[in-house]
Amino acid sequence: MRTLQTILLAGVIASTLACGYGSHSSTPAKPGTVPAITQLSPPNTIAGGQAFMLTIDGTNFSGGAQVKWNGSVRTTVSMGANQLVAMISAADIATAGTVQVTVTNPGTPGGPYGGGTQSETSAPMDFTIN
Repeated sequence: MRTLQTILLAGVIASTLACGYGSHSSTPAKPGTVPAITQLSPPNTIAGGQAFMLTIDGTNFSGGAQVKWNGSVRTTVSMGANQLVAMISAADIATAGTVQVTVTNPGTPGGPYGGGTQSETSAPMDFTIN
């Protein structure tokens, strides 16, 4: 009788482990809100100039959105869901060329089993350094 109980208990344990009991599946992050840039102000500057504040107008900017200057994050201040201001250094505009400006909304964390949202980045807008 004892042997039969041991075999049945072992079968229940093996079946439970094989079915994944106790492990929780993870829900993948959902797409986040995609920001869009409509205007940069100023739209251009002169090479070798002084540092300045770049105003980015657009839509769907979430709290914690970051402005990226050629892919590098710049200090960003939110002025609301439709406007951000970024600090552009003199080193950023030392030489003539075209820079791509983007806005990235951060993702949101999920619960203990996943979820949340992914970070999303706007289409780039060109900024000209003459």
